[in-house]
Amino acid sequence: MSIKIIKRGIADTIQDQGRYGFQHLGIQANGCMDYLSAQLGNAIVQNPLDHPVIELYFPASIFSFTSRYTICITGANFVPLLNDKSIELNKAIQVVENDVLKFLKPIEGSVAYLAIQGKINSPEWLESQSYFSTTLQKDVEFDLRPNDQNNLSNHSLHADKLYAIPAHVFSSNPIRFIPGPAWNDLTADAIHKILTQAFHTTLQTNRMGYLLKGPLLELTKPNQYLSSAVTRGTLQLLPNGSLMVLMADHQTIGGYANLGQIILVDLPRFAQLKNDSAFHFSLTNVNTAHQLYQEIQQGFIHRPEL
Repeated sequence: MSIKIIKRGIADTIQDQGRYGFQHLGIQANGCMDYLSAQLGNAIVQNPLDHPVIELYFPASIFSFTSRYTICITGANFVPLLNDKSIELNKAIQVVENDVLKFLKPIEGSVAYLAIQGKINSPEWLESQSYFSTTLQKDVEFDLRPNDQNNLSNHSLHADKLYAIPAHVFSSNPIRFIPGPAWNDLTADAIHKILTQAFHTTLQTNRMGYLLKGPLLELTKPNQYLSSAVTRGTLQLLPNGSLMVLMADHQTIGGYANLGQIILVDLPRFAQLKNDSAFHFSLTNVNTAHQLYQEIQQGFIHRPEL
């Protein structure tokens, strides 16, 4: 039982929730750019939420199946076609031997996910199957280990969350962040700009970081910062006054001014922004960030053992 790539995509990889606990050794966490859409796909096909999925960018890979599977496409809408017929997002779909899955055009969002019921057999390193800078290639086949009754997910979904999660991921609300250690080093004018003016994504985006276009920001005085730990969602002020947002494959330390941290529930929303998308920032705090994360994770119901 396997899935085969018959045409490679531009930057598709296998990702799970990432490898955490090794950043002090200089090892990136990696993982899904939009973890909520990945969790949603796994929940719909009854996988554990942290199972690996295939992360897709357009133009995406074309897949063929060698057996019957249950799959689900979540995240960005690239108009998925099964045997040249459109299929729904966020829904369990049955595929059979020789079925072909491809994607027609990008309609909404930047990154999609293919979840398949079972466990993708791919190399694991430091407790994660997330790839780092290694894209899927043509003619590669991945075996799948089917779930049995003992390893079916113990998560299901509130019916309203099936719609609430995509609605959140693709909402146009401001991107919320917590002030960082260099926030108070900004001029009053720079703080006003970041809180009131629009920023845009650019073509200079990848899994390591998103360079933003917008008002240039200034510090009250030139500062040299000691290199310190950074993480996904860190807002870095570059020497020319531009902002860089670190993403899933970020470096583990950085010496640029750390202005803040995008909160966890808004990172999927930020990851889904297309090129030249306009958005605004909004300040929040740690307590609110924790509360919002707990609320959205409660959408995945724990189902007691039968």
